[in-house]
Amino acid sequence: MTSRFVLLAVPAMLALSAAAPAPRPTLPPARAEVAITTDLGVITVELDGEHAPITTANFLRYVDQKRFDGTVFYRAMRLDWGTQPNGLIQGGTQNNPKRVLKPIAHEPTSTTGILHKAGTISMARFQPGTATGDFSILLSDLAGLDADPKAGNPDGQAGFAAFGHVVGGMDVVRKIYDSPLSPTAGAGVLKGQMLERPVKIVSMRRVPAP
Repeated sequence: MTSRFVLLAVPAMLALSAAAPAPRPTLPPARAEVAITTDLGVITVELDGEHAPITTANFLRYVDQKRFDGTVFYRAMRLDWGTQPNGLIQGGTQNNPKRVLKPIAHEPTSTTGILHKAGTISMARFQPGTATGDFSILLSDLAGLDADPKAGNPDGQAGFAAFGHVVGGMDVVRKIYDSPLSPTAGAGVLKGQMLERPVKIVSMRRVPAP
């Protein structure tokens, strides 16, 4: 089952450079909201800078530098078990060298306490410490993405870095999730999970604090 919970920074065939993780960035606000405007509507996420400062600061750098503008949601992982809908959508920079910043240090759920529940936003990665500008939004609780100290491999022990949750627009997340899939695009576990017509991310902007 573990192999089905893969949040890869697509395309999976591209290997990240061996560059060391970037230094810890300036601490972000304890809470920050970001509006993700897509072709199908707006998703608003609240980022938890208090408990996941490295991951939140990284995401906000991409937002503030408009590196997400013009990217897409390209993947819908649909799990055929459990209560439906069960799975996630994924989007971001897809390792575009003109968009990505240096990889960041990994913040496991065992440290942040932010678990992978329905509506959670989480970073995609290859190995722990390689996350850049790809992310996922969950449609369901996926505890298999949390850090598990008892896992038999380092990847499972590390889990993925969750750093916030959707506060508006889950209907848009569902529309993206329900978009037609390509039967041929993608490789390995990603085959059959790639959207036939990726959903454009028109812009991402911070929502002014009230």
